[in-house]
Amino acid sequence: MRRWMWFNALSLVMFGAFLVFIVLQSVFGWHVRNEELTQYGHAADSYWAYLQSGHFVEAVFENWESEFLQMGSYVLLTAYLVQRGSPESKQLDEDDRAEDYPEKAGPHSPWPARQHGVANVLYRNSLSIALLGLFVVSFVIHLLGGTAEYNEQQALESGAAPISAATFLTTSDFWFQSMQNWQSEFLAVGCLIVLSIFLRQHGSPQSKPVVKSHAHTGE
Repeated sequence: MRRWMWFNALSLVMFGAFLVFIVLQSVFGWHVRNEELTQYGHAADSYWAYLQSGHFVEAVFENWESEFLQMGSYVLLTAYLVQRGSPESKQLDEDDRAEDYPEKAGPHSPWPARQHGVANVLYRNSLSIALLGLFVVSFVIHLLGGTAEYNEQQALESGAAPISAATFLTTSDFWFQSMQNWQSEFLAVGCLIVLSIFLRQHGSPQSKPVVKSHAHTGE
């Protein structure tokens, strides 16, 4: 068990932190929502009812949406674009790696990597496909949760008739929520790409070795 935890420490810490923070988000969000309901003279939601509310679903998935968009785009763009001096970039003169094609596959290579045709193409692009697919799923759930939250809020404030998800998709409210997250994600990645040209972090694979020049590009 200790050996397994050592080999998987990075993902265990990341997913552990995720669980802690999403539980805390749900608890604090539950209190915020109930304070709002009380102000309008409505009964407070139970914790489990809150987890199914538009307030919680919208808050969670508008953030997941931006994260998966940023990561999926980053994986895909780094396959084609370079940044001189950044360890986040491939070499300036590097074309496709021979190891990305079935001719270089060995007996221990994953099964799809040893194939030709559609299976190989899909596997060679599976990381960006998965991340952008998760973005699409999160986008749709954000839209549905946002619609529910919008309708709940309108009912509290004015008793207005509910709107459909298609209608909410055309509102400034929905796109404001998305853009405020999208812009921050791309800013953060852009800062990482540029700052890693000049700055170092000893021991991190996200950083160039400390002694490497600013012009050194790639790992």
